Amino acid sequence: MPKRNKPHTPSEYGYEFSEQVGHLLRRAYQRHTAIFQRHASDRQLTAIQFVTLCTLVERGACSLTDIVQATAIDPATVRGVIKRLKARDWIALSTCERDQRKVMVTITKEGEDLVEEMVPAAQRISDLTMERLNPAERVALLHLLAKMSGAPEDD
Repeated sequence: MPKRNKPHTPSEYGYEFSEQVGHLLRRAYQRHTAIFQRHASDRQLTAIQFVTLCTLVERGACSLTDIVQATAIDPATVRGVIKRLKARDWIALSTCERDQRKVMVTITKEGEDLVEEMVPAAQRISDLTMERLNPAERVALLHLLAKMSGAPEDD
């Protein structure tokens, strides 16, 4: 039986997964998520739920499509987030007056109170996530992440 050659490893081609942008972004996001869970004022609140609530505070009543566009969260995930937020009485659902097929999402007083309580914690979470960066690196990181994500630039 002929001897099989050992397949080449990615590193033999100069590819180190631990140095790739996707891997590093995933690791940074995992760290941020862990920090968020440790410091959130409500232990069951997730970062995605918080972003959704913030969107509703800023924009008022929104359709599911509006939330998807504002948060860049995929529609299936948004539906699950809405279900969990409604179960906690942080949002209310209704139908659009002009289009009865469209579900409108509104934040409740309890949801507004949670956002108000969470904002200082969220600021601390961001600071802890970037604690290893100096002020210039923080500005650069946020600029580069916005650029990579395709977010509109502030002109």
